[in-house]
Amino acid sequence: MVKSDTGLVLRNAGAITLDPHLPQARTIYIQGARIFGVSGKDIDPDLAGAARVVDCRGRTVTPAFHDAHCHVTAYAESLLNIDLSPASVKSIEDIVSNIKSVAATLPAGGWIRCTGYNEFYLAEKRQPTRHDLDRATVDHPVKLTHRSGHAHVLNSAGLKLAGITRYSEEPPGGMIERDLETGDPNGVLFGMGPYLAGVIPPVGAAELEAALARAGETLLSLGITTVQDASPGNGPQRWNSYLDWKKRGIFPLRTILMYGMDEAGRLPAALPPNEYEAWLFTGAVKIMLDEVRGILNPPQEELNRLVLEIQESGRQAAIHAVEETTVEAAITALEQAAKRHTRKDSRHRLEHCSICTPAAARRLQRLGAAVATNPAFIYYSGERYLSTVPKAQLSRLYAIKDMLRAGLRVAAGSDAPISGPDPLKGIYAAVTRCAENGRRVAPSQAITVLEALDLYTDGAACSCFMERAMGSLTKGKLADLVMLGGDLLGADADELKNIRVEMTLMGGKIVYSKGA
Repeated sequence: MVKSDTGLVLRNAGAITLDPHLPQARTIYIQGARIFGVSGKDIDPDLAGAARVVDCRGRTVTPAFHDAHCHVTAYAESLLNIDLSPASVKSIEDIVSNIKSVAATLPAGGWIRCTGYNEFYLAEKRQPTRHDLDRATVDHPVKLTHRSGHAHVLNSAGLKLAGITRYSEEPPGGMIERDLETGDPNGVLFGMGPYLAGVIPPVGAAELEAALARAGETLLSLGITTVQDASPGNGPQRWNSYLDWKKRGIFPLRTILMYGMDEAGRLPAALPPNEYEAWLFTGAVKIMLDEVRGILNPPQEELNRLVLEIQESGRQAAIHAVEETTVEAAITALEQAAKRHTRKDSRHRLEHCSICTPAAARRLQRLGAAVATNPAFIYYSGERYLSTVPKAQLSRLYAIKDMLRAGLRVAAGSDAPISGPDPLKGIYAAVTRCAENGRRVAPSQAITVLEALDLYTDGAACSCFMERAMGSLTKGKLADLVMLGGDLLGADADELKNIRVEMTLMGGKIVYSKGA
């Protein structure tokens, strides 16, 4: 074998390939950006013929992780914000204190942004209001973002700058919480993220780029080399931004970019024939479907029209559907579109699909649909689910086992910054169904480690038509791999969440090495 200047061999590996033809392997040969060969036998390093040989010493090697649903710029921005997650604050008084400390260091008038609060875990067991935030500062506009991303709180200065008064009407799908006596907004806003994005100044370009670089480093350290950016506001401008960030080395991960419905007509007709072809891809068309005050937004008839339009255009629909009613509405729209316009393998998706009955899973399977769900939510919000989700629905919460039994394609995403992006936390949650405090949530929906790994690798690739390029350790696929510090298949279930990535390869290059 001739020694290659670009070749790399991983030997003595405990590789989980997710390739049914060779489920486990000892040696992986890499040439350039792709996998050149996979073998069930170990090799003599002197016979490898590669410029570099890595002895894995029996450690687990898997395909690199693929986050099938996240919000890249929002995650990056969250790294700049005050952290109000349950791990950081225990009460509204803690929130006030943290904001007050930051306000003392900033010039008056600048926005203070905070993320991750969750009223369920606060001592007061209620939403903070503008009156609470005004105690922290009246000289700075303040915006709190709920861990779910679907609620926000503004102080009085923030409400004024956002133009929200007692006379403001709720936008479609939004709700302004008000004082019952005066009608004045109390600062708590539901479903108004898009509105706030249009009236609150964005983070500066330099700040955002620094945060994106930091986010990219973090994701690579977690073994993630591919992300699907599911932000509904994406469009051609964001596409061009990603190209620019890649050229300047700011955000290195492979990115599948979903587009919002309003921008669907301006999707690139094809990938640009340039060096970024294997890095940036157009994804599904995102439809936000929610239910505020018991009203579907958009209404069923409008949803049917939107899905049919995507079906006829040859694109893939990705429908945000959380509640049982929105899941039902989404399936109905997909069924109507399939009847009116036949397509082979449209592979439309439901995002989250938080409450899914076995019957709904079977209907989705008959449609050839996929689900991108969020196992890590069980870990990060399980205690809340146990206290707030009706018992009749709890067994159908993130019903991954039922979905897989129905033959559905299932992928996993973090929805970052809604939850942390660590895939191993998600794998742990899918296998054990344990919340952060150890309590189990719908344990009948637990799946195997191998099934959970598939959600973050081959399942994620299938959810965006990328299974020929990634998702398994197979000859010809992209050489995106991770080496773990623990035995994924042999570890006790409780230890899965503590396993760490020791090395990440992307396109045959080592992009992260623990301790390097």
